[in-house]
Amino acid sequence: MNRDNTVRALDDRERIWDVAVIGGGATGLGVAVDAATRGYSVILFEQEDFAKGTSSRSTKLVHGGVRYLAQGDVGLVFEALKERGLLQQNAPHLVKNEDFIIPCYRWWEKPFYTVGLTIYDMMAGRLGLGKSLPKKKSTVLNMIPALKPEGLRGGVLYHDGQFDDARLAINLAQTAMEAGGFVMNYAQVTGLLKKTDGTVDGVQVKDRFTDTTYYVRSKAVINATGVFVDHILLMDNPEDKPIVQPSQGIHVVLDRSFLGGTSAVMIPKTDDGRVLFAVPWHGKVIVGTTDTLREHPEWEPRPLEEEVKFILDTAGRYLTRQPRRSDVLSVFAGLRPLAAPKEEGKSTKEISRSHKIIVSPSKLVTITGGKWTTYRRMAEDTVDKAIRLNLLPERKCVTAHYPIHGYHKPTDFEAPLYFYGSDEPKVLAVAAERPELDEKLHPDYPYTGAEVVWAVHQEMAYTVEDVLARRLRMLLLDARAAMAMAPATARLMAQELGRDERWQEDQVQEFTRLAEGYLLK
Repeated sequence: MNRDNTVRALDDRERIWDVAVIGGGATGLGVAVDAATRGYSVILFEQEDFAKGTSSRSTKLVHGGVRYLAQGDVGLVFEALKERGLLQQNAPHLVKNEDFIIPCYRWWEKPFYTVGLTIYDMMAGRLGLGKSLPKKKSTVLNMIPALKPEGLRGGVLYHDGQFDDARLAINLAQTAMEAGGFVMNYAQVTGLLKKTDGTVDGVQVKDRFTDTTYYVRSKAVINATGVFVDHILLMDNPEDKPIVQPSQGIHVVLDRSFLGGTSAVMIPKTDDGRVLFAVPWHGKVIVGTTDTLREHPEWEPRPLEEEVKFILDTAGRYLTRQPRRSDVLSVFAGLRPLAAPKEEGKSTKEISRSHKIIVSPSKLVTITGGKWTTYRRMAEDTVDKAIRLNLLPERKCVTAHYPIHGYHKPTDFEAPLYFYGSDEPKVLAVAAERPELDEKLHPDYPYTGAEVVWAVHQEMAYTVEDVLARRLRMLLLDARAAMAMAPATARLMAQELGRDERWQEDQVQEFTRLAEGYLLK
């Protein structure tokens, strides 16, 4: 995956693309893959790094949404369960079947949740991941030894998907390019191009590395910028009213000993009526999430004190060890782009999680809302909408059964390099050719210099943050360890990118400032 190829393609100033996508998160990358695999010429621009925003900060679940079923949003659950199954088939190296336990402390909970989850399984049909079953107390404690045994009456086992969100984003970018598309990070759309009749027919883009501005003509322009969609809509029409309500969700990361097993926990009803997950991930446990309305979108949202307290207190009611602030290895926040206008007094759990496609009078197509699990269907619907608007010639979607870059069925999801899928032998070959790159970046973690070099040359990583936050995930797993890895990462990147010592120092300082925001003071 090479950014220079996209820059060269942009040098053809006379070219008219079929599709220009604004936004390199889950939705935008999904649209790029969908359009490229249909045979359209497509170019995608992301002003930061791929999945820099919400798309790297999820609960790491590929799921139908048990709580949406409880809310009666049957259509969304059907769609998400189907997409969960398709994603596991198309990216088996990133999506694993995870056991979830709902611990039951009241007599009615076990039969109640067993019935609900049996319906959940039936809705998944042949794409189901396994049967939901009631379990006795001893079995539940064997699966999750750190659950509080006092008053426990057993639990319900069900199955859902677990994945690595930012890694999937990188693989989607690679898939789009392999299908003939072009993607570019650190490329900021600064304006929309229009015909004399006011119809959008392209974008004005600034390459943030060179400050070069490009005027890119295209038949269709797709606004897939997540919580920032209103920024693009205001470029189109300064009178537009906001259509997205940002909702913050935070997660705390703890040592895996807080669960004691490999199964996940789902608490179906917390004090505020929402669910709480504790999910094993890359050798740690992610606990979340919250749902807090925020006024404005931000690139680096910060957790609120009350959110951290809510998660730690709620987890402590169910675990034998009460997690404390000092136990938190990292805390991260993301903003969901809830597709709804603001309504006084409306809580986030009442705002629909389904996606919405909005067509402006200028024929700018905006896709917002939704969730990672349904990214493929969102992309399909978006490109289909562009076809119905006569912006593109009709061609059928092929992504339902289209392998994503890295496609490989791993035998061990605990192996250090499993998330590279079919690229794993190539990463190992880098270390074999240059033995100095086989050294660990940190004594407590398996990641090596070869992975940094691979990220630079094959995954469009240009900053220390790109590598440690989204290619290796260390910032989310252990912020202090990530800071310790920053100097070695910067040195290796500088060698590969031809940067000087000043660049290395600046990168380490910038990353350290960022990482401090992932620690609880």
